[in-house]
Amino acid sequence: MAVEIPKEYGFVVIVFVFYTFFNFWMAFQVGKARKRYKVPYPTLYALESENKDAKLFNCIQRGHQNSLEVMPIFFALLLLGGVRHPVAATALGILYTLGRYFYFSGYSTGVPANRVTLGRLNFYALLGLMVCTVSFGVNLLRG
Repeated sequence: MAVEIPKEYGFVVIVFVFYTFFNFWMAFQVGKARKRYKVPYPTLYALESENKDAKLFNCIQRGHQNSLEVMPIFFALLLLGGVRHPVAATALGILYTLGRYFYFSGYSTGVPANRVTLGRLNFYALLGLMVCTVSFGVNLLRG
């Protein structure tokens, strides 16, 4: 069975690239926080015993780090699920990106609980992308 890529898959590709730029933005925020809170490279996390702003910096760093940890899963589900369901995957990819923005912004306040207020949207989007990807896999198996 040949798999045809629908023209709407272009939207999936655009979301993919947009999220990449969003990731650069988060990395830039971590870089600014390094300067502001005096956390030099290659230190990944600041020690509270050495830096009074350690918790705030660590929350910013952790918000970006968590996004990096989940990014390969998001990309795989977006790209695969988008083959069969490009419009749904695009909408879910946008929802995921918005959820990640709220997750990062909430975490960056220095209060870790703030990351899930609207940030939990990204988890719902991932579930939707899983459904799209499973549907694609089942469709392949059915021929």
